[in-house]
Amino acid sequence: MPQQNNSGEIQSVQTAFQILEELRRRNEASLMELTDAFSLSKSSIHNYLSTLEGDGYVVKDGSTYRLSLKHLALGGKARRREQIYDIARDEVTDLAEETGEMANLLVEENGKGIYIHRDHGADAVKTDSYVGQRVNLHSTALGNAILAHLPEERVDEIIERHGLPEMTENTITERDELFERLKRVRTEGVAFDDEARVKGLRCVAVPIVNNDDVVEGAISVSGPTSRLQGDRFRSELPAKLKSVANVIELNITYT
Repeated sequence: MPQQNNSGEIQSVQTAFQILEELRRRNEASLMELTDAFSLSKSSIHNYLSTLEGDGYVVKDGSTYRLSLKHLALGGKARRREQIYDIARDEVTDLAEETGEMANLLVEENGKGIYIHRDHGADAVKTDSYVGQRVNLHSTALGNAILAHLPEERVDEIIERHGLPEMTENTITERDELFERLKRVRTEGVAFDDEARVKGLRCVAVPIVNNDDVVEGAISVSGPTSRLQGDRFRSELPAKLKSVANVIELNITYT
């Protein structure tokens, strides 16, 4: 019988997901490597892996295990539930092609930001971000664009739950300073990230707001500080993003 902890979580299910997360982090791992990573016996880890393999969530390749492509199908299904993904995907791809930089689409879930679509322009730099990644909303322009359009009580809940961890020396880590920033984002309709999450990277973002004045997500363009500066950073990209956001918002309204 699976054990249930005080918060009502079934421990065996939690452990299975932790093993999947560890495989995602490592890309692949042997039975011994996974045994060393958890406070469980080798036989217990083997049982979890055998069950996950039998259900198609893990693939065994020789002596190592890795995630199966079944996760891709699950992720695709979840992502397609987001109306904004279907509507904004092509617009974000066009944005990447036109700017030559990285274009992103982010939504909020459980107080974190989740990248649901990203596309690389011809000159885009590689970063640590990927589709499905969860990030703290306070440390990105995308997240600030979303937070600025949430009720203050909701923002406080997110801060209480996830804190305001420092990612770089430019990350806002004080509540009052964050709220001042969000006020400016609401007024200007655009958020700027000046190396707040990744050193050397700047980002410009605008929110996607539906006809009921509810924020659906945010889109952005990000690139190296050497290219995102001056008028391009402060006026050209914001104007382009606002134009694309307007198209997406109209399509959301009339779809």
